[in-house]
Amino acid sequence: MTVRVRFAPSPTGYLHIGGARTALYCYLYAKATAGTYVLRIEDTDQARSKIEYEDALIEDLKWLGITHTEGPDCPAVAGPYRQSERNNIYKKYSDQLISEGKAYPCFLTEEELIVLTEKAESEKKAPHAYHGEYRRLDPSEAKKRIEAGESYVIRFKNPAKKVTFKDLVRGEVTFPEDMVGDFVIIRSNGLPVYNYCCVVDDYLMKMSHIIRAEDHLNNTCRQILLYNALGAELPHFVHVSLLVGEDKQKLSKRHGATSVSKYKNMHYLPSALMNYLCLLGWSHPEEKDIFDLETLGDTFTLERFSKSPALYDIKKLNYFNEQHLRKLSVEEIDGYFSKVIPTDHPYHDQTKEWRLCFTELYTDKIQLFSDVLDFLPDVFTDTFSKDDNYNDVITWETTRPLAKYLKSELEKLDDNSMPSKELIDTWMTHLKKELKIKGKALFMGTRIVLTGKNHGPDLKVLVSLTKVSTLVQRCSLALS
Repeated sequence: MTVRVRFAPSPTGYLHIGGARTALYCYLYAKATAGTYVLRIEDTDQARSKIEYEDALIEDLKWLGITHTEGPDCPAVAGPYRQSERNNIYKKYSDQLISEGKAYPCFLTEEELIVLTEKAESEKKAPHAYHGEYRRLDPSEAKKRIEAGESYVIRFKNPAKKVTFKDLVRGEVTFPEDMVGDFVIIRSNGLPVYNYCCVVDDYLMKMSHIIRAEDHLNNTCRQILLYNALGAELPHFVHVSLLVGEDKQKLSKRHGATSVSKYKNMHYLPSALMNYLCLLGWSHPEEKDIFDLETLGDTFTLERFSKSPALYDIKKLNYFNEQHLRKLSVEEIDGYFSKVIPTDHPYHDQTKEWRLCFTELYTDKIQLFSDVLDFLPDVFTDTFSKDDNYNDVITWETTRPLAKYLKSELEKLDDNSMPSKELIDTWMTHLKKELKIKGKALFMGTRIVLTGKNHGPDLKVLVSLTKVSTLVQRCSLALS
């Protein structure tokens, strides 16, 4: 079988994390099977669809590393790839269904639909029980009413039978014969509804597998009825688990950032985001957590999907980002630091050698590139908060003479210079041999005086990155 899969978003907003996961699964399966991954834009909602959303969506997919073989920006024979450009195709097949007695014009007005719906509710029946009033109308009569200018929709003539299919994740699924009635396929404005145009497109584009989230499962009932009516072979349906928040509800804005663009703007690594999303509903056959998706090859199979809802946990995503960050070179990490640190910050005035040394010092202390902002005061701020540890250490009898010595040595240097590691070694040797300050008193005292903290990265490296004027000010605070 030639595998053809598609990701079919609506350009009514920015790319959602859940949509990105669907696109990823389609992309990985096409890649694993040497198949074709298609991007189709479902923009029949004219009021909400915007070209800027489509452009942003394509850019976000590219940022994630999900590239399509066919789509609106790389057309092929199966196009057009925007549904708004396929209305003549939808009309052709709706006309065919009408001529074959599988669909019909319905002239129910909005007012009549309200009355019928209320009647159904009072009789405890499904509303669609009364929506098929015109299914037996003589075609010639229907034609006269259309030519007279009456408003109408086109409804599918439901054969009223059970629908059973095998989902490659859910197993066998059966819908009762009264699941749907004579549903609309073409609106009164001539535009197709989702389930109809989706089937026509998937049929004509020869999609072999429909990979999508579980919340589309109920759509499958209408879609299979339409496939059968068109005499089309059914694709394989793959309904993957839903993404949920901590409250077990479907992931939405109330759970925090849900659009890919927000993660891009927060400088998450796309490789980390994709790695994490891949495991929300799918498991690696070697039970790996951290991996490069490009190395999966044919190990990405449909058998590894889970039925259970997948909990989206930002803390876990941050952990994945940390692991992928560790694989970057110091130069690459410095490049990201330069993006997240405000342009007017003195960090940007430092030499490349200084920045790389700073980057290497703090790489193992961050999960996100923006975390570096918390550490900039370690080298750029004259003052610091005096916490309980500070107040304790500063009272030790060894701390004051230590601070006086360091201050006197620092004042011999140029304010804008930075002490060398060798010079710092000389100071520490003097404190140990001449002032007899050793062990905890020496190392913790020096750290508290020069950094204001009782813990942190390699002290010698940190001090060598800090201006003398800043270190002098800190010693003065310790002595005040």
